[in-house]
Amino acid sequence: MADRSKQLIIAIDGPAGSGKSTVSKMVAKKLDLLYLDTGAMYRALTLKAMQAKLDLENEKQLIDMVKDTKIQIETRPRAKSIKVFLDGKDVTHKIRTPKLTDNIKYIAKVPGVRKCMVKMQRQIAAKKGAVLEGRDTTTVVFPDANYKFYLDANIAERSKRRFKDLSAICVDISIEDVKEDVRVRDESDKTRKVAPLKKAEDAICIDTTNMSIDEVVDRILSEVKS
Repeated sequence: MADRSKQLIIAIDGPAGSGKSTVSKMVAKKLDLLYLDTGAMYRALTLKAMQAKLDLENEKQLIDMVKDTKIQIETRPRAKSIKVFLDGKDVTHKIRTPKLTDNIKYIAKVPGVRKCMVKMQRQIAAKKGAVLEGRDTTTVVFPDANYKFYLDANIAERSKRRFKDLSAICVDISIEDVKEDVRVRDESDKTRKVAPLKKAEDAICIDTTNMSIDEVVDRILSEVKS
């Protein structure tokens, strides 16, 4: 696996709360691959736009911004989490607030922004084999990935997971509000004109509703190693 991993690209897509972030980190660690959270990259861009008080409907401003932005994803040895750096500053926790989540759709729908981001993501992954996760990694970023997976779960379970994550970073929000946020995000992701969330025809679909993280990881590894 060591030699093979140099060229190995595993792409994992799915809606919010499907478990793809935690699963992707663990799969990457077990296979000694780079873990790349494409969603975190869009979150970092959204944070920058909000801090600069840009007009989120002004596509030119957003495209100009991304061209002058440096995003780094750092996976720390033996750690289950990642660090996200925006222009050299650690923004790992700042990019997880509900307000920022509400604004991602404005960044994600701009074709010029996505074009720049896809190029950046491909360059990062090309340096070494990688596990990438997001909304369009199997359909747009790496349509020729060695392995493609689409993770999903019912909205009640996904909302519960999202609520747990937000509570862990001391975000004060009710489970009802989280469920509504998840519903709205699903609708936005699946209906946007540019790179909408959808299952690639050749992706393996895994319903994670009643599965533990370890079970999902084992399922993926069984496909990769078979």
